[in-house]
Amino acid sequence: MAKTKADIEELVEQVQQEAKEKASPLLDAVRRVLLASIGAAALAADEIEDFVNKLVERGEIAEKDGRKLVRDVLERRKEMKMRPIEQKLDRQMDRFLTRLNIPTRDDVESLSARIADLSKKIDELKES
Repeated sequence: MAKTKADIEELVEQVQQEAKEKASPLLDAVRRVLLASIGAAALAADEIEDFVNKLVERGEIAEKDGRKLVRDVLERRKEMKMRPIEQKLDRQMDRFLTRLNIPTRDDVESLSARIADLSKKIDELKES
């Protein structure tokens, strides 16, 4: 039975709607987790700023130093969050390159050092 373009489009739309309905609980859960983590990060940043502002109000640190301290703490916190992600990506990339049998930067550097040593030895042998 031949289907018309309208029938196919309707079928595609039904499949897309079903996929959205089935994926919706998972997407909602992911959205809630992400929003909670963003909220926690924002709350932590606010707490840091409040703490530093109290120090400034009490005169324990200068306002300029307070702003710098908040900026440094938030920057350090951001770096600490990124480090594990970068390490995980590096490990995954190394595994991927190993599977494809592509040499890593360390492999190339090691071979370059060996080539330099061998070239030096060849030059020494030529001279003697």
